[in-house]
Amino acid sequence: MSVPKFAQIKEFILENIQSGEWQENDRVPSENELTSQFQVSRMTARRALSELTDAGILTRSQGQGTFVASFKSQSSLLEIKNIADEVKARNSNYSCTILVMESISAIAPIAIALGVEVDSHVYRSVIVHNENEQPLQVEERFVNPALAKDYLQQDFHSLTPHEYLSQNAPLTEARHTVEAIMPNQEMCEWLNLYNEEPCLQVIRRTWSSQGIVSFARLVSPGSKYRLGGHLTFKK
Repeated sequence: MSVPKFAQIKEFILENIQSGEWQENDRVPSENELTSQFQVSRMTARRALSELTDAGILTRSQGQGTFVASFKSQSSLLEIKNIADEVKARNSNYSCTILVMESISAIAPIAIALGVEVDSHVYRSVIVHNENEQPLQVEERFVNPALAKDYLQQDFHSLTPHEYLSQNAPLTEARHTVEAIMPNQEMCEWLNLYNEEPCLQVIRRTWSSQGIVSFARLVSPGSKYRLGGHLTFKK
């Protein structure tokens, strides 16, 4: 079975990053350049770049191009909050629905995001966080087993993944990417969206003092969730 062209482009980009040929913040070929090199449509090239950007491997700058994202930790302007605490603070009832708890072989984007070898085993969970029994957020998380070996044995009805990881691999730093997306059919089903609407997606990588702990994708309906923060500047 032949490999789709967009997947070939993704593999080409990932191989250059993994080999060290392209370093952090290096510019990668544009849509036009990839279109010419692989003899594909711009839509195919755009899909490859978009999927790697969604995974946090690339970053795109309007008018400047597409670049290899920084894989080093950085301080976040957004406070990492426990969603169960957020819901309870609004005097609402928190619950969750656990959809997936599994060990998988890490494909290249996940391996790069977690700083592990391709095809090594990592943990994956998919959990729907509910407010008053209504879906509020889908959390898909990939975890480094070396730093959270008992992750799959936890009862995440009684504590959230964030709480467990904060206790067992205290988080020191994080990196966020925030954007608006249109959900696919599966995401609409998980969020009980009968009419497709824009969603807020947060891609988050977290570190402890021992290394990268997890890589998560958090998706919430735009009509139900928002991000906010408070900054204090020194005089």
